[in-house]
Formats: sequence, C-alpha cells, structure tokens
Amino acid sequence: MSSIHKIKRNYRKTKYILYKETLVDFKEHFWAFVGGFVGMGIIAYLQSTVLPKSDMVYLIGSFGASSVLVYGVIQSPLAQPRNLIGGHVISALIGVTIYKFLPDILWLTAPLAVASSIVLMQITKTLHPPGGATALIAIAGSEKVKNLGYWYVLSPVLSGALILLAVALITNNMAHNRLYPSHKKYHKFRKRISKVFTKKTSF
Repeated sequence: MSSIHKIKRNYRKTKYILYKETLVDFKEHFWAFVGGFVGMGIIAYLQSTVLPKSDMVYLIGSFGASSVLVYGVIQSPLAQPRNLIGGHVISALIGVTIYKFLPDILWLTAPLAVASSIVLMQITKTLHPPGGATALIAIAGSEKVKNLGYWYVLSPVLSGALILLAVALITNNMAHNRLYPSHKKYHKFRKRISKVFTKKTSF
C-alpha cells in the first residue's frame, strides 16, 4: 500500500473516531467527565493537600491536554497507554536534557525541545500531542520545575501519567460502548481474569 493510501486511510479513521466521540451520548459524556475529574483531581490533591510545602511538583499543564484525549477521545491512537506514557516520558527527557546543555537561550531551546520531541515520538510510535507541552514546560516552566532536573521525568511526568492511565483503565471501561485501550488482546486477557475470579467466588 502506498504512503498516500495510508494517509487517506488514517485520515478517514481519525475523522470517524472524532465523529463517533462527539455524538450526543449521555453515558459517554458522564464517564468522560468522571474520568477527567477523578484523574486530574487525584493529581491536584497530591499537589495542594498532601505535599503543599515540599519541593515536588505534581500538577503540570500538559496533563489537562492528556485528559481530553485519554477520557474524551479514547479510541484515538494518540490516547493509548503506549502514547500517554511514552510520549510524556520521552518529551520530558528531551526537555530536561536540552535545558541542561543550553539553559539561557530560550529562543533556541523552546522550539528545539518541541521539535525534537515530535520526531522522537514519531520514531518510537508514541506520538502524544501533550508531550510537546511537557517538553516545553521543562524549558520554560517555573524555577521549581527547572530545579528538579531529571527528577522531573519521574515526578511529576511519569507519576502523573500513570495516575491518569490507572483512572482511564477503570472509567473508560464502565460503559458497554467504551473500551480502553483499543488493543483487543488486552480485553481478551481482562475477560480471562474476570472469569477466573468469577469461578473462585462461585465456590
């Protein structure tokens, strides 16, 4: 299949997914709201209540954009776990590394971090648009964020992405028409596990 045919096929697929996800479906909207509220709520709670006086940062802007994808457009290839985790982690690594080598040249480091993140996410098949913001935050964020260095990759980026994923695996599978992730093998495995637990509880 030629590259033009692949582009056209991906375009039609994306167009269908967006159309399907934006239909008026109250159950769909309800669980999208619950997922977004709980996922971001946990991260915001950690930031504001549990560790208000610590130097750790949990709440970053790119998580808001991730929530739109992970809870609102769950069938999108860009919203899958590989993309969510990989996109954020790769972008964070790039952002921190570029800042360490060129800390005082914002006009160069900001576009370099975002552009490099895009390419590396493409290469690793972890494309996740909010990842660009994650890389940019490492460059242009507060001094608190910059002082984290590579710890920024682990927390808030990796820890926050894992929280969003954990919530998504629950809320995105509550309605019969919502399946997340879109990988069929995952749901086959989940059904096997549920059958095992059902048999054990029946005895």
